[in-house]
Amino acid sequence: MNHPARTLLITGASGNLGRAVAQHFRALGERLILLDHSPQALQQHFGDWPQAQALCLDCDLLDPAALAAALARARQHFGPIEVLCNLAGGFDMGPPVHATPLEAWQRQYQLNLLTALHACQAVVPDMLALGRGKIVNIGALAAAHQGAPHMAAYTTAKAAVIRMTESLAAELREQGINVNCILPSIIDTPENRAAMPDADPARWVRPQQLAEIIGFLCSNAANPIHGAALPVSGLS
Repeated sequence: MNHPARTLLITGASGNLGRAVAQHFRALGERLILLDHSPQALQQHFGDWPQAQALCLDCDLLDPAALAAALARARQHFGPIEVLCNLAGGFDMGPPVHATPLEAWQRQYQLNLLTALHACQAVVPDMLALGRGKIVNIGALAAAHQGAPHMAAYTTAKAAVIRMTESLAAELREQGINVNCILPSIIDTPENRAAMPDADPARWVRPQQLAEIIGFLCSNAANPIHGAALPVSGLS
């Protein structure tokens, strides 16, 4: 680690990627705020981690007031937030665009865009006060260049995350804050293996590989990088 220990907020901490990212930064000695909507999942995966290094908070990211209260507690424990890993999100296939109900569009925007937006809005003031910070959002390779059938609600939400990342980066780069996103293809998770039993998961991206890339974007080595949307496709 090429800097003193920092305070990191990881949203979606109990997910496959969240756990890998938490393990990555724990090994570096960072102070971790592990946020997830499920207290049971937090206890299952992080219950034995010492509070001197990891604070678990269950919170609904779609409720800005609840998020503000949770982060107030986190700041009392660890101080201002210097790094945000915005990993919360969700995926659903769906019917064709003309048959996708409004509720499905709203769900994907809530899960993927609004969770990231609310977390950014909550922590950027800390970073502005410090004069430094790192934010990494999660887009999707499927949202990078063109639409895909039966994924419109998901890919448009993730495309919005990419555009939000670029806008934040343009607004904050002069204040010492780096904002970037990664664009994974298929992540090697138990859920994806079950959903695609005939696929070769060796061609997918492992959560630990994504964690290392996120770790790089949160490091001083990435100081010159602003507004990047980095494809991470493996061989898929």
